[in-house]
Amino acid sequence: MMTCPATPSQFPTATPALTVTRRQPSATRSALPALLAALALLLTLVAAPPAQAKVNVPSEETAIVLAVFGTSFPEAVGGILNIYHEVRVAYPETTVRLAFTSNIIRRIWHSRRDDQEFLAAHPKIPREIFAVKAPLATIADLVDEDYGHIIVQPTHIAAGEEFSDLASLIHALNTVTTVKERNRPFQQIILGRPALGQPGIKFPYRQDLERAAALMAVDIEQARQNNSALVYMAHGNRTFSTGVFFELEHLMRQHYPETPTYFTMATGFPDLEHTAQRLADDGASHALLVPFMTVAGDHARNDMAGDDEDSLQSLLQARGIGSTAKLEGLGERTDFARIFVDNIRDAATAAGIELK
Repeated sequence: MMTCPATPSQFPTATPALTVTRRQPSATRSALPALLAALALLLTLVAAPPAQAKVNVPSEETAIVLAVFGTSFPEAVGGILNIYHEVRVAYPETTVRLAFTSNIIRRIWHSRRDDQEFLAAHPKIPREIFAVKAPLATIADLVDEDYGHIIVQPTHIAAGEEFSDLASLIHALNTVTTVKERNRPFQQIILGRPALGQPGIKFPYRQDLERAAALMAVDIEQARQNNSALVYMAHGNRTFSTGVFFELEHLMRQHYPETPTYFTMATGFPDLEHTAQRLADDGASHALLVPFMTVAGDHARNDMAGDDEDSLQSLLQARGIGSTAKLEGLGERTDFARIFVDNIRDAATAAGIELK
């Protein structure tokens, strides 16, 4: 602790080196108090303990990483950018970064960043997309910039394979320990939940299903006007159950009994063939096809509405069922994009963080 400088009276007024006699000139006598004061200050500074060095601990700053699967289709990037925009508007004082979880999609965009013909044809795509990194690399950049709290928000629809892999990564990072606490690279990395929630009791997923069903009223109205069944195509997978979509289908039919709603998967069960036959068995004559995905990319444009004989549209046509495809990703809808804004806030609040 710094001590107050001692006054001249605290030091001896007569020493072998500083003896005052009446024979000293008046100028010397008048300079003596200032000399003693300077000496006292010097002794105080020498005796004071050194200032404590700054402890190298992660800061209290928070950043958000939007973890997106990605899309190679330039026409579908809007779904990603709209979510990105909504998050930045909701938290204007918080750093927000994009990350693509798909290795293949990242490499495609990296290969395009020096393609002048492609750049000229798509001038509205931000340069950030061409240099997008994986979640791990994005987190590492933020740690290097001294962000102590990092919220990773997936834009996945359901808690399937991609979300599980991301959760495993976040869990592994949070197990990092150091001999000295101050040397930890960050304070905490927090994972938000997908649009349809995840297993557990902290945020009951049924509430997330209710929220999603309420936002689908616009599709119900369009299908009703066209006297159509409503068919959503989700991504699906072959390694995790897609049962949450059956629950959502049941909920939709409860809320909107006048319009039969179906869920099918681009990958996994129920597949496109199964769903097409199901509509035929139910006597459907027309269907509104809507991608239940963040973006309307390859799956929406080819698996759902493509010309190949195994696309959903072709399978329905082969059974005498007409269809209309709505090539719009859920991320393009502002109300749906705000689901991820809300999930970020929930994750932050649970971790004791106030976002700005």
